[in-house]
Amino acid sequence: MAVTIPVGFHALPVPIVQLSLAAVLKCGQSFRWSIYPLPQASIPSSELPTHEYRLCLRDRIICLRQSTDSLFYRSMFPDQHVCSTQATLREAETLSWLKDYFQLDIDLVKLYDEWSERDNVFKNLRSRFSGIRILRQDPWENLVSFICSSNNNIARITKMVHALCRHYSPPLLSLRPPMTEGASADSDPITYHPFPPPSALASSEVAATLRGLGFGYRADFIQRTARMLVDMPDSQPITGQQHAAERWLLLLRNKPTAIAREELLKFVGVGRKVADCILLMSLDKKEVVPIDTHVYQIAVKHYGLHVVTKSKTKATMTPKLYEEVSGKLFDIWGDYAGWAHSVLFTADLKSFSAYGLPSTTAEGDGIDHALSTPTMSSSSSPSKRKRRGTLHSPKELAGIVVDIDTVSHVIDESNDETNMADRIKRRRRTVTKA
Repeated sequence: MAVTIPVGFHALPVPIVQLSLAAVLKCGQSFRWSIYPLPQASIPSSELPTHEYRLCLRDRIICLRQSTDSLFYRSMFPDQHVCSTQATLREAETLSWLKDYFQLDIDLVKLYDEWSERDNVFKNLRSRFSGIRILRQDPWENLVSFICSSNNNIARITKMVHALCRHYSPPLLSLRPPMTEGASADSDPITYHPFPPPSALASSEVAATLRGLGFGYRADFIQRTARMLVDMPDSQPITGQQHAAERWLLLLRNKPTAIAREELLKFVGVGRKVADCILLMSLDKKEVVPIDTHVYQIAVKHYGLHVVTKSKTKATMTPKLYEEVSGKLFDIWGDYAGWAHSVLFTADLKSFSAYGLPSTTAEGDGIDHALSTPTMSSSSSPSKRKRRGTLHSPKELAGIVVDIDTVSHVIDESNDETNMADRIKRRRRTVTKA
């Protein structure tokens, strides 16, 4: 069957089992993609894209759509009218970026097969949560984004990152949104901003401005981290638009995991959890498994992790426990353990509770619903499984790791000494308002 390519787009044969944009771009890895629903035909078809995804890079806007078997892409520039040679070069650059960003050289189906052989838990959810792979992001943007993730949720992180770009990066291009359900042809253009370089965020006044934008204590972390990068030797801009500070972060890809982690932990606002997210999502450390509330719960409930504590319902996320959980999951999943963890993590998000199901009215959280099959061996019956996106009750979660309503990848509070004071201030404000 011939592929129907949207007007202005190019097609790349990528089956959805190798890459699902609907999962990968919404599960809390990256926070700058804009997503627009497209009008649907009267007769649904898997060959027709349902959404368009847009991301602003330094010099272009990347626009993506997807069918069951193809990834459709195009890039938009401030100066669209160029010679054919320049247009061909730009298309080649965009294609190269796509293959690198989504790491399309890695056979995800083969990895899913390997994980299914090693792990019955994964085997029982693979068909519903297929196509989830790790992005290869820009380390600087990844670093700032996950500093923002401290005690936060996906929606707020996304809002903060977009506000950061609008305030500290000049507009690149304004585009009308794709024709969406109920939208008129004369919809107002949307202005896109690249991610600002470290030099734009290093000045002392940046912290106060970010606090005014709602960043809270994270404002100081971002400004001080940017300052640390800018103050490194040879921090002047190098060839092209890249800064030496950003190049330094990129070079961590070539360092052993332990050394790269040690360097990341020197930055303000970066604890073990955030460092491991950056190692996995932008520095090629595919074996790293970041541990947060949800991953800890999964390890306890489905992989037999037993923690001996003074309290039967509480466990403190100590460095030793972090290593134990991470090590156990690595032993189960192998060299691409960080990739496998992302699938299990996504399956546990509330926002994915109906993902991959024929009806959006299906009950149960993602991972528990996926595992409630006749072939699933479990000591508890499906009717007794906990729902609403968590594997334990709030009481059972107390003291393990901060629970922030299924946030993607949060900072371990033991690494952030300002969190407690910030929470107390918020509680006082709430009491005052009441």
